[in-house]
Amino acid sequence: MISPLAYIHPEAKIGENVEIGPFCYIDKNVEIGDNNTLMNSVTILSGARIGTGNIFFPGAVISAIPQDLKFRGEETLAIIGDNNKIRENVTINRGTASKGQTIVGSGNLFMEGCHIAHDDIIGNDIIIGNCTKLAGEVNVDDHAILSACVLVHQFTRIGGYTMVGGGTRCPQSIVPYSICAREPATYCGLNIVGLRRRGFEREVINTIHEAYRIIFQGGMTQADALATVRRELPATPEIQYILDFIEDTKQRGFIH
Repeated sequence: MISPLAYIHPEAKIGENVEIGPFCYIDKNVEIGDNNTLMNSVTILSGARIGTGNIFFPGAVISAIPQDLKFRGEETLAIIGDNNKIRENVTINRGTASKGQTIVGSGNLFMEGCHIAHDDIIGNDIIIGNCTKLAGEVNVDDHAILSACVLVHQFTRIGGYTMVGGGTRCPQSIVPYSICAREPATYCGLNIVGLRRRGFEREVINTIHEAYRIIFQGGMTQADALATVRRELPATPEIQYILDFIEDTKQRGFIH
């Protein structure tokens, strides 16, 4: 299962049933769980902590040092969960002293050439398209889809169940359950197709839609709009998620 043309540092910890192709490089201070597949020419550097059942395609580089001038060589991690598909030339950098780790959840698809920068937190069941680039300390919540060539500014957050159109530049956070596209980036309505595919009931979708009608079209200040949502709409988990998300993005704001 391990090619004689691969290099594995003697201190690296490799689990059971791991396939490692030719010309792979596995550094010291690396832990790889069971049932992972590393195709040829995959590079796993110091600080990587990899779960089970992941597939790494040729040219992927995991846990390289951050592209951050504040980085001073501190010991940090790049933590990857289970059952991710990491396609050709994907780069996932390890953390800095800011958070100490970059975290990737489980069940994600990272398409060719995308970049996950230092201290990012990526949830579960997410799709990140070809050549999409995430700057440092970005959060992406569960079930989001970012199309190809999306650029995400540092310190922003992508809400769950969102769809971000190809080529979109995201200077601010994107609210959950929404579609974001155009230039400049704009809130384009609910991700209705995505929500239906995920099994959201019509009543729930209508409640989310009403919340964003109040927030985006009600002609009120943000504080008044959020207060109106709390007062007039049922306190469902979806509504609470929206309210908490907007409160959490006060520093950089969110795309309208």
